[in-house]
Amino acid sequence: MENVTQAMQGVPLNHYILLSAIIFSIGVIGVLIRRNAIVIFMSIELMLNAVNLLLTAFSVHHNDASGQVFVFFIMALAAAEVAVGLAIIVMIFRNTNSTDVNVLNKLKW
Repeated sequence: MENVTQAMQGVPLNHYILLSAIIFSIGVIGVLIRRNAIVIFMSIELMLNAVNLLLTAFSVHHNDASGQVFVFFIMALAAAEVAVGLAIIVMIFRNTNSTDVNVLNKLKW
């Protein structure tokens, strides 16, 4: 653990913040622009990973493990999200033969 702390302290915190902002922005752009449900789902995962990176960087920077505990819970939440989200996407594909979110109007009454 000490080697990881020394390695992360060698890189300025601003670099982690910038990298996390770039990854989060890519995720937001993916959610807003793409219409494929699977790509939207992966973009949401990118945003969660950007938050995990930032929480870990701040946790190491402040020498407090609570940020890493939050990362563990976010990863558990992401695993549950993957299970439920992929089940929903599979059911949408079975009903519409497409993963395009614009086709979901067919599921209305």
